[in-house]
Amino acid sequence: MEGQDVHQVMDWNTTDIDWQGRGWDRGLRGIAIDGETVYIVASDELYAYTPNFKLIGSWRNPYLKHAHEMCIYERSLYIASTGYDSILAFELDQKKFFWALHIDLDRFDFKGSIYDPMKDEGPLLLNKLHLNNVHTNDNGMYISGLKSGGMLHFNGEAVNMSVTLPEGTHNAQPYRDGVLFNDSKADAVRYASRSGEEARALKVPKYDPADIENKGIDDARVARQGFGRGLCLINDRLVAAGSSPST
Repeated sequence: MEGQDVHQVMDWNTTDIDWQGRGWDRGLRGIAIDGETVYIVASDELYAYTPNFKLIGSWRNPYLKHAHEMCIYERSLYIASTGYDSILAFELDQKKFFWALHIDLDRFDFKGSIYDPMKDEGPLLLNKLHLNNVHTNDNGMYISGLKSGGMLHFNGEAVNMSVTLPEGTHNAQPYRDGVLFNDSKADAVRYASRSGEEARALKVPKYDPADIENKGIDDARVARQGFGRGLCLINDRLVAAGSSPST
């Protein structure tokens, strides 16, 4: 951080990751650190690396598909499995998937159903809510997605709307006495207090198109410049925010 240097620790052209089975060049999405182990998830596989990014293990699960963000709480790693509208839990000490939560929307009510990801009694691959983020703390689990309408809260028994958010939001999470999120459609990082008295918006920096490499390779134009994606809390006052494609 002090030197503001960036080092590429993985070469996509030589890594052992089979991109054909993991969304091709959609890339690696979630990342979490447990002691000296770095966990990174691709579309349908969880990887573990040393701090120098030497591969030390990988795990799959039938209900892990189109995985996105993940987080660690106590001794469990929680992964947003977007394809199955689920959150999968991975036990960090025993190195196995052991719990899963499926979320469905019935008219205006959210329903959370717990299932065993090691059995074949889970949900269908429907991707109805496009759940792409999970954040867990002592107050429960917070989940959001492109079609969730906001940040959901799971208290261990029920799923309820914690706060409504703009369409297309990414990385929503509790912060101070409010919510912090990437307002991706507006190309901004936003914070809003629960009372509504404090609201801040920081625009994602943009660059001269002449300085952007490999522009135009995404025909869908989803990964446009300024597309806010990825949030990391450095401390109570400092936030690291990402932008796709890699700006």
